Amino acid sequence: MHDGPEFTQCNIVVRDMAATLAFYRRLGLTIDAEANAFHVAVRFANGMLLEFDSTTFARQWDSGRHDSTGGSTVLGLEVATRERVDALYADLTQAGYLGRQQPYDAFWGARYAIVEDPDVNGIGLMSPIDVARKFWPPTQAP
Repeated sequence: MHDGPEFTQCNIVVRDMAATLAFYRRLGLTIDAEANAFHVAVRFANGMLLEFDSTTFARQWDSGRHDSTGGSTVLGLEVATRERVDALYADLTQAGYLGRQQPYDAFWGARYAIVEDPDVNGIGLMSPIDVARKFWPPTQAP
């Protein structure tokens, strides 16, 4: 039996639950929760759990937390196709969300882009890796 840690859950602390849920629903997540909820959990088909917690509720389980939200972490989401990366990026940025990295063919063989959620968390949109599209050395992203 493996005794090391396993990554099973990600909690995102949010300032505005309604804005957060609107963003993630537009991204394509099915979320069964009210806009004024203080805690929302979404389970993916692979078992991974993504949870959104209001800043007030987060203090219930993290007494040492600071009042800021967002940060330098990028939450990676895989989508079905290269075209879906472009379509989601276009939809989200046209809806007013900030595009941090426009879609491009990344050196590791995937189509990749980054948008920001309402709390300035980076959300990486990535297609499946196509080994025929890998290249080295990497070049600066556009």
